[in-house]
Amino acid sequence: MPFTKPLSIASDGYASQTAWRDIQKFLPERLHFTTEHCPVEEWWEHKGYKLHLDRWRNAAAKIRLILHHGVGTNGRQMSMILGVPLHKAGFELVAIDMPGYGCTEAPSGQVWSYDDWVQLSSDFMDRELEADPRPIVLYGLSAGGMLAYHSAALNQKVKGIIGMTFLDQRIQQVADTTARNIVLSRVGLPLTRAANATCFARTKIPMSLASKMSTLVNNDDALQIFLNDSTSAGSAASMHFLATYSQYKPAIEPEAFDLCPVLLTQPSLDRWTPLELSELFLSRITKVPVKTVELEKAGHYPLEEPGLQQMADAIVEFLNGLKL
Repeated sequence: MPFTKPLSIASDGYASQTAWRDIQKFLPERLHFTTEHCPVEEWWEHKGYKLHLDRWRNAAAKIRLILHHGVGTNGRQMSMILGVPLHKAGFELVAIDMPGYGCTEAPSGQVWSYDDWVQLSSDFMDRELEADPRPIVLYGLSAGGMLAYHSAALNQKVKGIIGMTFLDQRIQQVADTTARNIVLSRVGLPLTRAANATCFARTKIPMSLASKMSTLVNNDDALQIFLNDSTSAGSAASMHFLATYSQYKPAIEPEAFDLCPVLLTQPSLDRWTPLELSELFLSRITKVPVKTVELEKAGHYPLEEPGLQQMADAIVEFLNGLKL
């Protein structure tokens, strides 16, 4: 039986947070946690960080998924839309909170970069594979889709990548569309890069001011809960993070990427990141299979059927079709 080293269990975490429970009410009942299908909270201490994990154990699973959030969500919100259906389908999952999000704790005064996010993701894969050799597939929502690609390209040990958008911020059209407005993309982003070389690098701005966070979900009541949650859409990012995020160069450019198949699950009613933004990047990947599945009636962070069911079905089909 595969063995995973135990991690220290902290006494707090999402148990004391209400935002995720309030958001869960907008999701179908079939996705709500049960005694049999729910995550166990763990913490991984690494490089001074205390990174929160939502662990969905299944010793019989042949494949494990690591779930990555974006810049408007957190790991628990990944568990809420994928945990129950994928766990029921026989897979093991773990959702990780990156610095600045969820219940992860950073050292006092620490200013992290997007490069740190990529490295932490890669380091976590190494840690997981050292403890348990079962193959790993990465999932990422929104900016997490590209994070999954970036960390896979750096680590080079994953068997598949699934993304809800793949956004290469080096492409001007992507930067223009995902920023709150054209002024922020054409003037604000260059300013973050300039500030990154000064004492203002650690200055933070709300992500709701930097991006189209108002389009995160297509339900106004749910959106207010997200925006009021400092661990997800209500978070702030430093100039250093935004500068490094906007110009990150992957270890393998898409034209040379040959590590594993890629699946895009694209919400059809995504008002933040339409399909053409991901296609600008994915069309350059030609050495491995790339598949796109449209999620009907679904928003950027999907709350809607049938998109939620279509997403789970597409992921299960993708995972079962992998050559391991």
